[in-house]
Amino acid sequence: MNFASGLVLAINPGAASTKFGVFTRAGQQLVRTIRHGEEEQAQFCGQPLLTRAGYRTGLIREELEIAGYTARGCGGEPFAAVAGRGGLLRPTTGGTYLVDDAMVEELRRAERGEHAANLGAVMALEFARDVGVNAYVVDPVTADEWQDCARFSGSHLVPRSCVGHVLNSKAVARRFARGRGREYASMRLVVVHMGNGITVSAHRDGLMIDCNSIEEGPFGPDRTGSLPARELIKLCFSGRYTQAELDRHVFGDGGLFAYLGTRDPMEVEQRIETGDHEAEVVMDAMLYQIAKEAGAMATVLQGKVDAVLLTGSMACSRRIVNKLCSYLEWIAPIANFPGEDDLRALAEGVFRVLDGEEEAKRLPPEQG
Repeated sequence: MNFASGLVLAINPGAASTKFGVFTRAGQQLVRTIRHGEEEQAQFCGQPLLTRAGYRTGLIREELEIAGYTARGCGGEPFAAVAGRGGLLRPTTGGTYLVDDAMVEELRRAERGEHAANLGAVMALEFARDVGVNAYVVDPVTADEWQDCARFSGSHLVPRSCVGHVLNSKAVARRFARGRGREYASMRLVVVHMGNGITVSAHRDGLMIDCNSIEEGPFGPDRTGSLPARELIKLCFSGRYTQAELDRHVFGDGGLFAYLGTRDPMEVEQRIETGDHEAEVVMDAMLYQIAKEAGAMATVLQGKVDAVLLTGSMACSRRIVNKLCSYLEWIAPIANFPGEDDLRALAEGVFRVLDGEEEAKRLPPEQG
């Protein structure tokens, strides 16, 4: 089959939604979001991965049919491949990975944790087999390109591990380099991704050589980020909280939500505009921590930084961007890429493989 003009279907499953889009090399043809209400989520809570993936894939098929797409594509253009969001796989380098049964089995076992992104590869493979093409994941959240010195935490009992928003961070870095007529691998960049989670990363030689993992760094809309270790130990043994309650506080009920009762930074901005002093103090504290982390990543690059890139949903806010610029403009020129364009990033990764710009990878066999 000639894929020179083919379509790529990109799938990004979340806890409460499934986003998907159809892309050509020129850009998006179709983007849709399927919302999953609380009752629907409860219905599939605890269900096997393959059951949940099959249900969501069926919903995508229905939406595609309504929009005029069939298994053959649309308007004479065939589907060339399917891309799914990469889940909690074993640590790998970044890149575009072929989805196979071994990858699906690894995600089914969920030995590295349950996450909605685990559905991405499974859904992509199911749809791809119907169409007769390959399925891929791109820069999964566990993609690990850290330099060795970044892995030390200070305790051999608790090594640092790389889990973050690799997909959008690397996609934005590539777009910035392309816009400057340069290769991504030739640039030294600090990328600040600000969504539900905050990932601040250092890029050099085409690799994301360090970042704050999801359990570290700045607090965000509902995550605490790094915490004072001894105070956290005291809480763990206080008898006041269960393990599950503390885990939920650190990852889901922390950050802005813990202080202000909302996970929405835009709502916090609206409160600030109406004179809410507490909202302003908490928001500024979050931005202060984000800026500190960006400064740390500039140090990782030994102060030789071509640009600082801001991205994610919070980069849509002029107030947030201006505040961060006031902290960071001394480091390097700042470029803003507002929004989280994960679907486009997935499609771009697959087109790089289809066009021969990079070779698709496979997860190596598991050891032991």
